[in-house]
Amino acid sequence: MTDDAAAALEPGRRIETLDELTAEQADAVVGLIEDAALTDGTTAVSEQGRLQLRGGPREGVRHFLLTEKGRLAGYGQLEDTDPVEAPAAELVVHPALRGRGHGRALGQALLAASGKRIRVWAHGGKSAARHLAQVLGLTLFRELRQLRRPLGAGAPPLPDPVLPPGVAVRTFVPGKDDAAWLAANAAAFAHHPEQGSLTQRDLDDRIAQPWFDPKGFFLAEREGEIVGFHWTKVHAAEGLGEVYVVGVLPGAQGGGLGKALTAVGLHHLAAAGLPTAMLYVDADNPAALAVYEGLGFSTHEVDLMYRTES
Repeated sequence: MTDDAAAALEPGRRIETLDELTAEQADAVVGLIEDAALTDGTTAVSEQGRLQLRGGPREGVRHFLLTEKGRLAGYGQLEDTDPVEAPAAELVVHPALRGRGHGRALGQALLAASGKRIRVWAHGGKSAARHLAQVLGLTLFRELRQLRRPLGAGAPPLPDPVLPPGVAVRTFVPGKDDAAWLAANAAAFAHHPEQGSLTQRDLDDRIAQPWFDPKGFFLAEREGEIVGFHWTKVHAAEGLGEVYVVGVLPGAQGGGLGKALTAVGLHHLAAAGLPTAMLYVDADNPAALAVYEGLGFSTHEVDLMYRTES
């Protein structure tokens, strides 16, 4: 499906709305995102958004390609899969083509496509993104912090993991543990649909990535049932090890399992020679912030989400 919004834009600028991208279009968008990241110091489109560039159409996902005289100048993505929350969007404009109103044009196209009910991520919290949010009439409502901690020589020592009684830790086995982990993830993040709604396709997308290593994916079990997990991720080019996701099922919370699982993963990343660990946590989650700060993490940067007034 193609929706040509050119009539509402300046001459030479065109926006196409697509349900899926060709391989060539996806390659061009990836190149644009990478060029922008070199300038901005952060990636404007999340991992989930980048994974959704390929693999055919995905329910609720639309792609917005902004071209200027035939050249790809900007990209936006709209994901309308949450049954309660407004559609979520991300957008990026090529660094060499900024200052021409492309960001505003993309933002307005995303707003129109969402029925003027939208949430927009501004990764890194840049001033230009804050200004664009104001122009589009959006208000700030969520702050996601990136925390970091040194792991190399001279770093504060990592605590030894202390597991609750009856809990054992093993690593994830692809193809065997998929269904059980997806169910555990849904239970652990029932309050957090971005994470809790992951499907088999989402898991397969991540398993297919070069960074995936089941040896860094830890499952905590009690009597053969998953009660918690810590999935780590390595960003080799940046020398970063990520606390990708830590989850504890409701019946196992409050006993120190989350802290123990975090320590298990950090020891794994340190043993792999990673000099720094990172993670993301919502600013309005003081309990998690306290745990991570107690483990030696501090704020490195923030991602901000803006939305239309409810």
